[in-house]
Amino acid sequence: MTKELQALMGKMAEESARAAKELAKAEGRCKNNFLRDLAKLLRDRAGQVLKANQRDVDAALASGLDAARVDRLRMTEATMESMAQACLEVMAQTDPVGEIETMWQRPNGLRIGRMRVPLGVVMMIYESRPNVTIEAAILTLKAGNAAILRGGSEAFHSNQSLANLITEALRNAELPEAAVQLVPVTDREAVGYLLKLDELIDVVIPRGGESLIRAVADQATMPVLKHYKGVCHIYVDQNADLDKALDIVFNSKVQRCGVCNALECLLVHKDVASMFLPKVAERLGAAEVRFKACPESLPLLQSKADADTADEGDWGREFLALTLAVRVVRDMDQALEHIALYGSNHTEAILTRDHDRAMRFLREADASLVLVNASTRFNDGGQLGLGAEIGISTSKLHAYGPMGVRELTGVKFVGLGQGQIRE
Repeated sequence: MTKELQALMGKMAEESARAAKELAKAEGRCKNNFLRDLAKLLRDRAGQVLKANQRDVDAALASGLDAARVDRLRMTEATMESMAQACLEVMAQTDPVGEIETMWQRPNGLRIGRMRVPLGVVMMIYESRPNVTIEAAILTLKAGNAAILRGGSEAFHSNQSLANLITEALRNAELPEAAVQLVPVTDREAVGYLLKLDELIDVVIPRGGESLIRAVADQATMPVLKHYKGVCHIYVDQNADLDKALDIVFNSKVQRCGVCNALECLLVHKDVASMFLPKVAERLGAAEVRFKACPESLPLLQSKADADTADEGDWGREFLALTLAVRVVRDMDQALEHIALYGSNHTEAILTRDHDRAMRFLREADASLVLVNASTRFNDGGQLGLGAEIGISTSKLHAYGPMGVRELTGVKFVGLGQGQIRE
């Protein structure tokens, strides 16, 4: 099987590379026809996809898959409608391919510009979430790229059902069917072969747990756009509106605790800790949140919630559960020091009514999204107006933050002359 599998992966990559050349010059009308048709198919065939998804969910429950991953795996009618809406939102976006962003003129009259171009072949490796199959397909194709998709084995039937709809929509739009390909096997060796094909695959984007992302980064011979984990902080300043702050903290932690933009550590200024933390304990404790607390915050939480002393490993930890680390800080300097030491460049937020402190936090907190007076849960392509996202990059080079259509293109220099020669 090894040689056959290696040959199959090589064939897929070659077909993707050929499709990428076709997509790079495809008319925006054809790409939009694909998106429109896929949205219709997602609505018309929702029952078919959900039936396949139920097979995956049943198998996951039987195998003892953890609750957070089952939650990400499960699809509903609302999930199907959300994917259809994402298709239409991406369709409505301006096609970035060929756009000249800036242009300037040199003293010799030569005009220089930067033109947006597709990346080429994008490989996406992801776990659990079947909706990523659709998000990756529509974003890469709108940006003129071909995609190779490798979902987790736990979502195999869901992903295959969605991939069939993608192929049908490509055919209807008269685009190459190899423009979006799903790896048809669950064998992990397949990924290893693909990660060595840097002459055919231009970039790989892993989306899942830290162990998956590190394994991909270690093996890949092509560039990797990634984030390892989401250790998101909120700093409650001494001038924060504490009623609004309580709502924001609750939403950031409790709405969905198993995702990368959920709050993992709360930093509270010492001047408001005695007023604010008992309210946090009561509100979040009622939602079954457990606290890992510093010595100063522990007595303020313990009387109303399940709290124990934090150890060093709790700072910088991505719990992905109803557990929250809490630390009282003397000022914003200490909050920023804590974030610099333990943050993951994902999402940071300050809650304050002081404009100068807010602006300073925006400048100095190093993360792909820095917020003032808002939930960390907003670090999401759809929430930020990108229509959908293929992932969140904390690697800074090429893209930093949620990656939508524009982030799936690069730029090249172009020059417009009238016969200039270099002296």
